Amino acid sequence: MSDHTHIIDVRKAFTVEPIAGSQVKITGEIPYEYLRIERSAAIAALGAEIEIDGFRKGHVPEAILVKRLGEMSILTEMAERAISHIYHHILHDFALDAIGQPKVEITKLAPENPLGLSITVAVLPTITLPDYAAIAKTKNVEKQTVVITDTDLEEQIKDILRRKAAFDRLQQKATANEARESGDLPTPETVEQPIQNEADLPIPELTDEIARGLGQPGQFADVSDFKTKLREHLTIEKTREAAATHRAAITDAIIEGASVELPQVLIDSELTQMFGQMEEDLTRANLKLDDYLAHIKKTKADLRAEWQPAAEKRAKLQLILNEIAKKENITPDVTELKEQVAGLMERYKDADERRVALYVASVLTNEAVMKHLENLTT
Repeated sequence: MSDHTHIIDVRKAFTVEPIAGSQVKITGEIPYEYLRIERSAAIAALGAEIEIDGFRKGHVPEAILVKRLGEMSILTEMAERAISHIYHHILHDFALDAIGQPKVEITKLAPENPLGLSITVAVLPTITLPDYAAIAKTKNVEKQTVVITDTDLEEQIKDILRRKAAFDRLQQKATANEARESGDLPTPETVEQPIQNEADLPIPELTDEIARGLGQPGQFADVSDFKTKLREHLTIEKTREAAATHRAAITDAIIEGASVELPQVLIDSELTQMFGQMEEDLTRANLKLDDYLAHIKKTKADLRAEWQPAAEKRAKLQLILNEIAKKENITPDVTELKEQVAGLMERYKDADERRVALYVASVLTNEAVMKHLENLTT
């Protein structure tokens, strides 16, 4: 790499111009001397698969390869290799946090002449955060305490008994159908009662016997035990819902107050993840994406348009959490990081461990930032 770097001063040879969409446009020229260094490697790469009588593949003399390949194809390969090398120096010397693949346009290419080029690439956007600590403190004061009232409990019990009555009615209907098909005379237990609406089904009284029949065998001893455990379950469920609602209140307010110009590549990345998750869910349900789209009468383009706002919000939130983590010097616990990476690598043995580590570090950092915000008090 040193053979390249001493030939060109990147900051003098190139200019970087910010453009819309959190992108930069890099323009400049690479001296031909820089390209010349790549000539032998370019010829070898292009000629690796060429077969010529009298020579083993990969051992054709360079002079013969040049005649077969032509100067322009060699020059183009030289240019591509030189750009690949110089691009990383440009990012380093201009301190550019590039994301996604760059779009490279060669503006001038001729033997013994400088290579003119233009590179457009998205960069991590500048984020202007609001007073996130003040926002979090205000939202933390407003956080609602979870209380399961007797009315909540009774409503839940009614809903459970109503679903049980509906299930029993279906069982009764199935039994009646079996009796008709077998030719047996109907009995009062097998006669389907004419009920128009399941909401009109009579709700049975909760007795010890019915309580013992709910849930898993032996789960409930009697009505009192059922109510106690149901209240515990509702408390856990409502606490989780309240926590999610509270987090959303904090992050929504911070997103609303933040200023950031999102590059499209980040939005596309979120959309890709959303489609990937949907396909996983469909696979678990033994459904195919095309069949599902046909059923809902939509295309992937329709879903992309519908999901665009959510993808933008997700991308903004991730950038904001990253920025807060930097400002507050929040990093994931090293021991927990290693343990989770090891666990995932055990399950997914072919996974790229570096990518797994980055993913786990991001998840743990996000959680640490949210806990930091939730613990802020006035």
